[in-house]
Amino acid sequence: MKEKTGNTYKMALQKTLFKPGINREGTDYSNEGGWFDINLVRFRKGLPEKFGGWAKENLNTFLGTCRALHSWVSLGGTKYLGLGTTWKYYIEEGATFNDVTPIRSTTSAGDVTFAKVGNGDATITVTDTAHGAVANDFVTYSGAASLGGNITATVLNQEYQIATIVNANSYTIEAKDTNGDPVLAAAGDSGNGGGSTVGAYQINTGLNVYVPSTGWGVGTWGSSTWGSAAAASFANQLRLWSHDAFGEDLVINPRAGGVYYWDTSSGVTTRAVDITSLSGANLAPTVGLQTIVSDIDRHVIVLGADPIVGSARTGSVDPLLVAFSSQESLTDWEPTATNTAGDIRLSSGSQIVGGLRARQEILIWTDTSLYSMQFIGAPFTFGVNLINENVGMISPNAAINAPDGVYWMARDGFYKYAGAVQRVNCSVLNYVLDDLNTTQSFKIFGFSNKEFNEIGWFYPSGSSDDIDRYVVYNYLENVWSIGELSRTAWLDEGIFDNPLATHGSGNSSILYNQEDGSDADGSPMDNVFIESGDIDIDEGEQFGFISRIIPDIKFFGSTPTSGQINYVLKTRNYPGESLTTSSTSDVTSSTTQNFVRTRARQMVFRVQSDDDANTAVRTGFKWRLGANRFDIRTDGRR
Repeated sequence: MKEKTGNTYKMALQKTLFKPGINREGTDYSNEGGWFDINLVRFRKGLPEKFGGWAKENLNTFLGTCRALHSWVSLGGTKYLGLGTTWKYYIEEGATFNDVTPIRSTTSAGDVTFAKVGNGDATITVTDTAHGAVANDFVTYSGAASLGGNITATVLNQEYQIATIVNANSYTIEAKDTNGDPVLAAAGDSGNGGGSTVGAYQINTGLNVYVPSTGWGVGTWGSSTWGSAAAASFANQLRLWSHDAFGEDLVINPRAGGVYYWDTSSGVTTRAVDITSLSGANLAPTVGLQTIVSDIDRHVIVLGADPIVGSARTGSVDPLLVAFSSQESLTDWEPTATNTAGDIRLSSGSQIVGGLRARQEILIWTDTSLYSMQFIGAPFTFGVNLINENVGMISPNAAINAPDGVYWMARDGFYKYAGAVQRVNCSVLNYVLDDLNTTQSFKIFGFSNKEFNEIGWFYPSGSSDDIDRYVVYNYLENVWSIGELSRTAWLDEGIFDNPLATHGSGNSSILYNQEDGSDADGSPMDNVFIESGDIDIDEGEQFGFISRIIPDIKFFGSTPTSGQINYVLKTRNYPGESLTTSSTSDVTSSTTQNFVRTRARQMVFRVQSDDDANTAVRTGFKWRLGANRFDIRTDGRR
């Protein structure tokens, strides 16, 4: 209702409740009545709410970029967490990251010798004929003697990360003490470490980038001769891991690498071992793209396994071969009339991208198609059905189980499988696809956050070589959201009380509890906001004048009464103009109204964290937005 005052019309307070979800498929002007932009804010029961915070799960760090997490419980009730990184594989137990990375090879005594590069230099040249290492590999020396000066036996007999590859027979390390500080060679360091040195090499490390082509720089350092082009292959690519529980034990597989077994009963100080080395191993795969345990019938399944030719495995990935062990066995892989081992080669696509254990079936995606693999019993063990020939998956970890089906991300959008394949309508699709760094799309991973009925995908944006963005879908409320957050792996709550996620690379990566409190590991969460589409009066024919805002916002958390956020009004007169911030108001739990003076044809409403405020008013709380009211009147056409 309008009330005439003088020559103008004063409108009653206007209650504003925007449509839930983010819509970026049109312009911000065409999205009137909805939300257009957002960060670290979700929709719950139709209303915007600040994300929960995060805190370190423990104070220790680990090496490399983690791209896989898996949790399980032993028969004795011990909780374990597996972490696969670009450099290592860890099992966390009792707030300790235990290195269980398999050993690739161990030399004979005396095969390894050392030589200093120069006095005052920490660089040591290591000679080991046909070492097979690449840069960043880890090796542990034992039995070495002092070089005669600063480079003592204690300095040498420890784990090292290889710095550079000189050639097939030598490489360099940087001498260090047991605290990791550099140790410089002296004049007396003229020895070679003696004739008893043994080197134990861990499996080759992987890349932290996906290399989609051939040429100089493709693959890990040392995988080709200097100055020559190398071909990208399964083996010298981005390091991804798959892992699954086999009873209380763990099966581990670096993509395009070996299949390994970690025995819980041996303890967390024992490394995983290649399944081909287990007692009774018979034609077990030597390589694979992904390993899954079929938990109902207890078969170990290797996607992209090397085939059997004659009486042996070839040692090379067959990108469409699915191999499976005999039931209840890690070691029996030779198909016979008396076991259930076997293999199946898929026919659609050029390679298996990934698989996911779903309800009563295992879903397998190639680059072009989706298959369903189901246990059918003797004589064939498994049946494989082609579900859809026109939809692949964008990355090995892009599929997620949800209560109403399996969701995944393809190169052209988002899909759902619940007995049949259906495309999921997405109100931010073009934004995400245009924003994506397609050359690093293999890093994309799907995640679930069941407490809030959410699934989503972390992805690298066009301005980043690693993950820095997310897109989230609330499958109960059918709304989408977007934002910025750097997480390299995620595991939903279950065995652990909170979702777990990893961040970082190099020597100091971190494991976080997500949805823990309200803050970013004790600091304020920056750049938290939600912004509406354009608001106008009479289709923009009239100027609008806003004089007052009555907030409707709930603060909650550990210190809700001390919190402060901003209400911001942005304005412009035409859709093609840039927005101008015309009003910023502080809002606390005790704010009843804010007086403003804002006049324009189009207005945008934004709620944001007060990034300029002191820490005391930015931590310890979350907020939830309701139906705010604006005192607005028409104010003429000019």
